[in-house]
Amino acid sequence: MKNILKTGLVALSLVFASACSNDDYDIGEIAAPTNLQVETNVVGQSEDMPDGDGSGEVTFNATADGAMTYKYVFGNGSSVTTSNGVYTHQFSETGTKVYTVNIIAYGPGGTASSMLVDVEVLVTYAPPADLLEKLVGKEWRIKAEVPGHFGLGPVGGLGGPEFFAVSANEKAEVGMYDDRYIFNEDGTFTHITNANNDESGMDPSGTVFGRINLVDQLGVSCACEVQGADVLNIPYNDYTENWSISAPGGNETINLTGLGFIGYYIGGNHRYEIFDRSGTNELTLRSTDGNGEFDWWFILTSDSVEEEEEFESQFNTEIWSDDFDGDALNTDNWNYEIGNGDNGWGNGEAQYYTDAEDNVKVENGNLVITAKREAESGFDFTSARITTKDKFEFTFGRVEVRAKLPAGGGTWPAIWMLGAGFPEESWPGVGEIDIMEFVGNNPDRISSALHLPGNSGGNAVVGDTEISEATTEFHIYEVEWTAEKITFLMDGEPHLEFDNDDSTPFQDDFYLLLNIAMGGTLGGDIADDFQESTMEVDYVKVYQE
Repeated sequence: MKNILKTGLVALSLVFASACSNDDYDIGEIAAPTNLQVETNVVGQSEDMPDGDGSGEVTFNATADGAMTYKYVFGNGSSVTTSNGVYTHQFSETGTKVYTVNIIAYGPGGTASSMLVDVEVLVTYAPPADLLEKLVGKEWRIKAEVPGHFGLGPVGGLGGPEFFAVSANEKAEVGMYDDRYIFNEDGTFTHITNANNDESGMDPSGTVFGRINLVDQLGVSCACEVQGADVLNIPYNDYTENWSISAPGGNETINLTGLGFIGYYIGGNHRYEIFDRSGTNELTLRSTDGNGEFDWWFILTSDSVEEEEEFESQFNTEIWSDDFDGDALNTDNWNYEIGNGDNGWGNGEAQYYTDAEDNVKVENGNLVITAKREAESGFDFTSARITTKDKFEFTFGRVEVRAKLPAGGGTWPAIWMLGAGFPEESWPGVGEIDIMEFVGNNPDRISSALHLPGNSGGNAVVGDTEISEATTEFHIYEVEWTAEKITFLMDGEPHLEFDNDDSTPFQDDFYLLLNIAMGGTLGGDIADDFQESTMEVDYVKVYQE
């Protein structure tokens, strides 16, 4: 049943005053919208249920001659603007109540007409106390540290973000992770767009993240970065809207008024179904975007952001180092390994290691190892591999190497360690500690690994981390090795930890190795245009207690 309500119509006229009686300006006629009418449809309304089905939903449809936009203002202070006059509102106060809504039709030049509409609505749903206790008064945030905290799937799908789900912290620096969402007891919803800049005082400025074109609804003009269909770091201040809980179809749903949103702006009806609230201090929400294209999924937590503890080494006394300050490799510290070993050092590598200055030299305070496309002893590439075997070997400590890596498909540089018993004792029984391995065919990551009986070759213990400018900038690669734990780091940030004990080979002396391999099991295909590339090592340092 639909009701046409035409009460309280007020037409606002413009009054123009002339500052100079001698001037005559013809600005044309600017008229306020006329014939404002509002049609209301209380969802579920019938003869048996004149106040609706208890959901509290009412659809308003405003029309007026000469109107450009329409604004609805509700008794709780919330408002929403729509270009076509159609808006569905969710009333949430339990019981049958009469609500007065102010509808404003805007015309050219800011002219406006308005009317008040009374609508009687039944709300039978009351949010359960445990949900309100969980939700209200806490600072919620996107749970960036878990995979799948943001993603998308089909509209109406029940399997979570089936089309795409982000990995942990994947959307850092886009304007989402520093946002906070507060559902206040008085029914207001506060969106803090940058919680970090509030630490030293209330600063309302921040940025948000949203869907291309739909974010235009926010009314922000900026030269923001666009990645695919995502608009990053849109300047947006803290704001307040209103929130309520309903349960259409039995599904608990958070309703936000106006342009209120969570996580990623998608337009639509600003309703977020609570898909799962079983987790401690956690909510899984989904909402359909304004294009009706996808369901978007969000995992929220009210836990505070865990500050990562800065890694502290147990080893701070330097016991051995090479700063490569001379004009040649110090053979008191290093050995040359020559040849291609057995089947390319067991990995099908394509290079022949030499001690030629073209492949290994010291200049400008750096060790320079060069891999080249040149024929040698039946192989198409030359390179170098140096070791400290029988010259420096140690058990437990911290190794720190500052290096810049070679570029090119097929390059495979490594900074690593072998058990001192090799080759007299077999591999992997002696153990292998790969501090850093880099693959030119995958230039955005470095890896670290441990090889030991039961975990060797393709079954090694491996960890990796993202890297930028590996081939143009120096980075620090480290391993912290104790009897109980082995930790691998890049630029001071750990990326792999291994629980060590007496059952592993990592309880005895090891020596150091530096090399560039070509191709092989990890290096992969060698680029046809590869000619040569270098690894530069600024220093190698070893610390113990």
